[in-house]
Amino acid sequence: MIIAVTGSNGSIGRRVVKLALERGHHVVGIDLTEPQYQDGTWLNRPEYTFKQGDLTDFGTTLNVLAGSDAVIALAAYPTPGDYRVQSHNNNVVVSWNILRACADLSINRIAQASSINVITMWWSQSPRLHYFPIDEEHPCEPDGPYGLSKVIMELQADTIIRRYQSMKIASLRPSWSLPGRAVPGGHSTNRAKDLWSYTQEDSGAEAFILAVEDNDKWAGHERFFIVAPHTLVNGETQALIKEHFPNVPVKDGKEFVGTQGLFDCSKAARLLGWHHKNDWSNVSL
Repeated sequence: MIIAVTGSNGSIGRRVVKLALERGHHVVGIDLTEPQYQDGTWLNRPEYTFKQGDLTDFGTTLNVLAGSDAVIALAAYPTPGDYRVQSHNNNVVVSWNILRACADLSINRIAQASSINVITMWWSQSPRLHYFPIDEEHPCEPDGPYGLSKVIMELQADTIIRRYQSMKIASLRPSWSLPGRAVPGGHSTNRAKDLWSYTQEDSGAEAFILAVEDNDKWAGHERFFIVAPHTLVNGETQALIKEHFPNVPVKDGKEFVGTQGLFDCSKAARLLGWHHKNDWSNVSL
């Protein structure tokens, strides 16, 4: 399969490219600028092609995606930027251009990078949490431009699917992308606004590839949380909830043991066959 990876020069994009090649796919890397790094051994492989292009231009998007069987869409601003228009306008336009180009080109498999920030998380002023654990049914009520851009990206996928029902779109919602669980300064207060969550970067990359490979367990547009099953801190999750979120209820029948995380990723396990792993310590670029 020929997989186009937009944002291929980014930290997540490079992991996706490497893993896709290892799984036997041909990859077209797409980014705004030429690769500036020298450690990507795939750069000269015949199974890898790089295309430079500005995806805010629809004609360019059509040209660079033509000939692909699937698209993993990672090109986006990863932060709120100026907290005004930068990330919002860019992310929304790029997402729509990719989805609409895929419809025109009959590319039916798309995985796009959403974020846990569709909920009020790290970039928000204050959390709006309705229950634990957080699952895909939780209301999305962002208070900033970055989270809003991700919600709109997901709504755009809903829209395109209504007209082009042969397409399959996965909106994946990872957390803070890290090489592993260990991180300096992991005190409980530091990361409370993103519920002490993270996503091991190679495990996250695997989720994107699973989302575009053959799979008859789902259709249409689906949203998936892609988050580690344990928190970044060593404190008991029950105690963290009591200290930081005493008014957020725990869903009936749910309980937290040890450092168990506050996101429910069972949907990704059930429909994608994805399970978070931390055993990628020997993986390097």
